[in-house]
Amino acid sequence: MDLKRMIEAIKGNPDYDKVGMILCHNGVVRGTSRDGRAVKGLRVAVDHQKLAGILAAQRKTAGIVDISVEIAADRDLAVGDDVMLLVVAGDIRENVIAVLTDTLNLIKSTVTKKTEYFA
Repeated sequence: MDLKRMIEAIKGNPDYDKVGMILCHNGVVRGTSRDGRAVKGLRVAVDHQKLAGILAAQRKTAGIVDISVEIAADRDLAVGDDVMLLVVAGDIRENVIAVLTDTLNLIKSTVTKKTEYFA
């Protein structure tokens, strides 16, 4: 997973001249679960077909030039490891922030399933 490489790839998009903002999300393994229990790691499963559909739909949103995502799937991750990188490039702040938020929420609710390992 390489955020710099993802951004450079977006900068190579032929429509990059329309970009006014690149917004990035870097999800990491937290040391506690949402309910406060200590976590020593996790594993993420990804439905790649659903992911492709979400990305295709979100790329069609007005003002969006490109979206890129990498998910550390099907391997054991420790606290502090990167879980997901999401990059959204578009014209103006309002469009880019909204699409990053929507895309992230859709991925987390319909694409990924995580198994937490408790300490």
